[in-house]
Amino acid sequence: MANMFPFSSDRQTKEAANLHELNEPLTDHSEGQLFLNETFKIIMEEVLRKGTDVKEKVCEWKEPEELTLLLDLELRATGEPQHKLLQRVKDVAKYSIKTSHPRFFNQQFAGVDYHSLAGRFLTESLNTNLFTYEVAPVFVLMETEVLRGLRQLVGWTEGDGIFCPGGSTSNMYAMNLARYRLFPDVKSQGLWGLPRLTIFTSPESHYSVKKGAAYLGIGTDNVILVKVDDGGRMRPDDLDEKIKLAKSQGSVPFLVSCTSGTTVQGAFDPLDRIADVCEKHELWMHVDAAWGGSVLFSKQHRHLMKGVDRANSVAWNPHKMLVAGLQCSALLLKDTTNLLKQCHSANATYLFQQDKFYDVNLDVGDKSVQCSRKVDCLKLWLMWKAVGSDGLEERVDKAFIHVRYLVEQMKKREGFHLLGEPEFVNVCFWYIPPSLRGKEGTADYQDRLAKVAPVIKERMMKQGTMMVGYQPLGNRVNFFRVIVFSPLVSQRDLDFFLNEIERLGNDL
Repeated sequence: MANMFPFSSDRQTKEAANLHELNEPLTDHSEGQLFLNETFKIIMEEVLRKGTDVKEKVCEWKEPEELTLLLDLELRATGEPQHKLLQRVKDVAKYSIKTSHPRFFNQQFAGVDYHSLAGRFLTESLNTNLFTYEVAPVFVLMETEVLRGLRQLVGWTEGDGIFCPGGSTSNMYAMNLARYRLFPDVKSQGLWGLPRLTIFTSPESHYSVKKGAAYLGIGTDNVILVKVDDGGRMRPDDLDEKIKLAKSQGSVPFLVSCTSGTTVQGAFDPLDRIADVCEKHELWMHVDAAWGGSVLFSKQHRHLMKGVDRANSVAWNPHKMLVAGLQCSALLLKDTTNLLKQCHSANATYLFQQDKFYDVNLDVGDKSVQCSRKVDCLKLWLMWKAVGSDGLEERVDKAFIHVRYLVEQMKKREGFHLLGEPEFVNVCFWYIPPSLRGKEGTADYQDRLAKVAPVIKERMMKQGTMMVGYQPLGNRVNFFRVIVFSPLVSQRDLDFFLNEIERLGNDL
């Protein structure tokens, strides 16, 4: 009988010839570990030595077209040799922004903590998922302890919490929990049976409040903006009036989202007085302290968050002021009724079996909307272990000292005009070049002033000397916002900053 499968013998021969390969791993450990060692050398030199050296550039600016060619980003069918891959690593390091540089003032993440960085390396190497005790026993216990420590700083002796992928997600979780507490049937029945719900926040709150309202089906039109005072802080009197107005129009207020450390001005909403309003109207009080929460470590500055213990939930990003490294974001809850799990659980039986040989309450995965959840507690835990609460307090206090110095020096120089006295470590100012001084009353003054910051920013980026952000706010034209908190910053760097702004902008 003719062979009905003419290729089967050839295939069997090839399979037999390659059988020994099937008994060997595809990964060559010695080659891989050599590559990793060489990669670490590049990281140490290019990122951690040069990237923190004030004699080196903050950035090596390239236009997108040129950078695309330099990096050779195309992915191909065949792999590349190790020496070429190591050059790729060098190129990535070279052309990336050096956010650990002492003169990177651009964002609310900056600097480096080596203990935290070690925790990040270890997290990546262990590559586990923080959802059950069986696959992440160390980190289930560690996360529990870190969350307990953060809650204690808020002023709660008990409660709940979870690490989330960023402060925006923490804020959305708080909205979802507040809605579920009021209308638990929304989990099973959806939005159809709900009344019109309203959220209250300030116009200077983080944009994630509106994003969360859109994502959860509440609607951005139902985010009511409460007036702020001259410093950008929410006005409790206007909050009370707007809640009463919303009720009179038939909507159901359910959450107030306060801010401790607004993104631009660094303002702290008056939490105690807002808590009075929330208690009066029986609303969930959420505090977005993603930026400012770390003042709770400081005995000198924690008064900025007086009343936070009266909140229902707090979002806090240690990857910001504490320099824990991206990302490290905690949602803290006063709730002790397991609301987080009730709201988010789906009871997947292939993960959360109830007849396990250990305490199934240690399986925390059903508290999360995610299934896969990265370990974000180790970096903070290791850093906290290394420097203690006292060391973290020192970082916070030093940042405030640097800000006071910077503001004092600005006031001594012509051309630097503050928006107001900073409440936190955000220093907002206009730089007024010589050509505009004394011309504040002219018709085109605001238009010309608005163009100053973008030009100075372009020049500093292309020269690579430093980085600082700018933005308009309300009816105020573009101004600089310098963020001063990195533990690597010295007063010399602040002097350089002022000198450089003058150098880059004097001819405008």
